[in-house]
Amino acid sequence: MGEVDHAELDRMLSHAFEVASDLYKERGFQRRVGFGKKPALVSVDLANAWTRPGNPFTCDQEKMDNEIIPGMQRLLEACRANGHPVIHVTTAYEITDRNAPFTDMGLWHNKIPVDVVDIADKDLWAIDSRIAPVKGEYTLLKKRASSFHGTELGGILRANGVDTILVTGVTACACVRQTICDGIADGFRTIAVKEAIGDRVPGAVAWNLFDIDAKFGDVETVDTCVDYLNAVAEERAAAE
Repeated sequence: MGEVDHAELDRMLSHAFEVASDLYKERGFQRRVGFGKKPALVSVDLANAWTRPGNPFTCDQEKMDNEIIPGMQRLLEACRANGHPVIHVTTAYEITDRNAPFTDMGLWHNKIPVDVVDIADKDLWAIDSRIAPVKGEYTLLKKRASSFHGTELGGILRANGVDTILVTGVTACACVRQTICDGIADGFRTIAVKEAIGDRVPGAVAWNLFDIDAKFGDVETVDTCVDYLNAVAEERAAAE
């Protein structure tokens, strides 16, 4: 992987997606779901096992340090300044023995190294200190890829009147994608925040964001999302 020219790969993918976009648009895909009136930020697996080096789950560190974390900091600032709900999501397991007769992750332990996110080691699944939760924010522990699967996320969002979720985190090909797919299926306007989503494998982010934008949600920049978070709060204040 070290020999892969990421810039060249992104250039090639961008060209391929431009061609594919024409086909999608001709067939009625790539429609806009749009922003709603009550947003929440859902941050998926931006915990130490994914955001810091040295773990099998570690994601692209250059993007993490220079794009994802700074992007998250801007989004958090806008949410906190305007009173928008923030839900931090992380993943950890109590039963990490692949040969155990009972597990807390279905059969997923046969595919991924769940032992490296043992719930006993809280530092592994703690949210990265650079974007740590503050008082009034919620940290949700999940066991599956989707942040909705088997969790209280949907209920929390509905109880707070949320109609739009800005989704960030890792990985683009799994937990972020599955959260977005379940989010739109459950009736939420799903927004994938472009610069605040990462992965381990070159090209995975670009491909998944393209496919998400075609079928499961809108891909928007951090700038656009921050502007929206500020503007929708002003609109709500004026209406009150």
